[in-house]
Parts: sequence; structure tokens; C-alpha cells
Amino acid sequence: MPDAIDTVEPTASAAPKDLATGARRAPVARSDRAYWSVLYVTAGVFVFICVAFLVTLISSSLPAWRHSGIGLITSSNWDPQNSDYGALSLIVGTLETSVIAMVLAIPIGITAAVSIVHLVPQRLQTPLSSFVELLAAVPSVVYGMVGVVVLAPYFQADVLPWLQSVTGGFFLFSGTVSGYSILLAGVVLTIMVLPTIVALSRDAIARVPQDQVEGALSVGASKWQTLYKVVVPDARAGITGAVTLAAARALGETIAVAMVIGGSYHLGSSIAQGGATLSATIAQTFDGASSLTISALAALAVILIAITATVNYVGRRMLHRAERGAYL
Repeated sequence: MPDAIDTVEPTASAAPKDLATGARRAPVARSDRAYWSVLYVTAGVFVFICVAFLVTLISSSLPAWRHSGIGLITSSNWDPQNSDYGALSLIVGTLETSVIAMVLAIPIGITAAVSIVHLVPQRLQTPLSSFVELLAAVPSVVYGMVGVVVLAPYFQADVLPWLQSVTGGFFLFSGTVSGYSILLAGVVLTIMVLPTIVALSRDAIARVPQDQVEGALSVGASKWQTLYKVVVPDARAGITGAVTLAAARALGETIAVAMVIGGSYHLGSSIAQGGATLSATIAQTFDGASSLTISALAALAVILIAITATVNYVGRRMLHRAERGAYL
């Protein structure tokens, strides 16, 4: 008779526990605990710094809000010498310069990015990409100096008179011609944000699968149809992110805009005239300002943060739609 096979009944202590109930957890290494501790502490410090910054800025602006009330936003009379703090002209100037910059920079930047990836010879792509990244690292004061030395005389002698003659005195270009103007500030901002749009859009376009490009060409699409009906739509999420970052930089740019915008605090309809922005006014007025004026400048900073946050929110919503494949 064959030997009986010995069987060992599992004891209650040896029975596996139900992992779904969480009764037994995988052992956590000491290095993992240290990693998560550092991660949580770092995140907490970052959140604390952001909250403390916003609270400090808002509390510093309260005296100006109590002094001017809603007139700080609705009034266009900015005169710190007489304690008049109306920021409407500054808000309009900020939006005007940023809109001009984005209207000019978006089509130029996207077209340049597509050209670098798909139209420029391979041997020139790397030098051009490096040059674009170099332009993105140029300090803003250099762009401002170019605007003052090169563009301002050209705008006053040729560009603005030509625009006035072509448009027949259209209100956007009316008034006395000055080299320093809202239009010039918008053009300088265009030059500044172009490298950001080109560099980030180029990276998004380069990630489009080559199979899609070859597939579109194989069914009879032309090169331009492939680029603007296949490549650009597929890369629209990255392009949207690039445009959002560029818009945020245009809204917050200070030194270059302050050098070329003219420093006029009157609200007008012509972009051929001088103007002012929120960030440029903060930089130009802070030195030697009274306590109430400093509070008003803090209020300008709060307004600028609110505008930038709104633009970023809209950009993120558009980015999420683009990632889901929706049309922008």
C-alpha cells in the first residue's frame, strides 16, 4: 500500500489575510518614509509661502481700497501727488499692449514653429532652435533698449504716419504722432514673447507621430493641408500651453514696457499715443512714494495678479479641451 501523502493543514496564523480589507499592509521602507516626509514638508512650505505672499499683498493694499473704494478700478485719474488713485487707464493699457502682442505673435510664432520642424532643412533645424532658445533668455532691458534706440524713431517717422494715412484717421491711430506709444510697447512685447511661443510650439509639433503626417500625404493631401489640418490640430494642446505662458509674460512685463510706452496716465482710444501699464507704473512710482501710494501700488499688484490668474484659468480650460480633442 503506498505511503500516505502527508498533508499539513494550514493553521489559523498562517492563513493569508484579505488584503482588500487593509488588514495587512506592505512594509514601508525607512527610505520611503523619509522621501514622503520631505515631499510633504516641501509642498507645505511652498503653499505657506504662496498664502503668506498673497495675504501680505492684500493686507498692504487695504488702506488704498478704503481710500478710493471701487474708484480704484473705475476711475482713470492716476495722480499720486494729489492722492488720486484711479487705475482704469493702467488696466486698459495693460490689456491693450498684451492683446497687440498676442495678435501679432500667435500666427507668426506658430508658423515659425511649423517651419522649423517640417520645412527647414535638417541641418538648419538645430541652429535655429538654439537661436530661438537664446532669444528667450535675453533680458527684457535689452529688448527695451532696442525699442528705444531702433524702433521708436522709426515708428515716429514712418510707421505711425503711414498707418494714419492708410486708415484715414481711424480712431485707433489718431492723434499726435509720438515715437513712444502703446503700439510700440505691443510690438516690443511681440518680439519678447515670440521665442516662448516658437520654442514650446516647436516641441509640441515635433511630437506629432510621423505616421499621421505620412498617412495624410499618402491619401493625396498637400504639404500645407497636412501641416494645418493634421499637424497643428494634433499639437494644439502644447500650442495652447505655449500661448498661455506667453500671454502671462506679456501681462507682467515691466522694464521693457516702461521704457517704450510713454508713461501717459490718461485714458484714450488711440494706440498711437503714450500710455501706461500696471507693472510699469509699479516700477516707476515705488521709489520715494508715500505710505498711501505704496498701498495703492500693492492694490495695482493685486489687480494684476487677478488678471493674470484669469488668463491662466482660461488657458487651462482651453488646454483641457484640447487634450480631450475638442476644438478651441
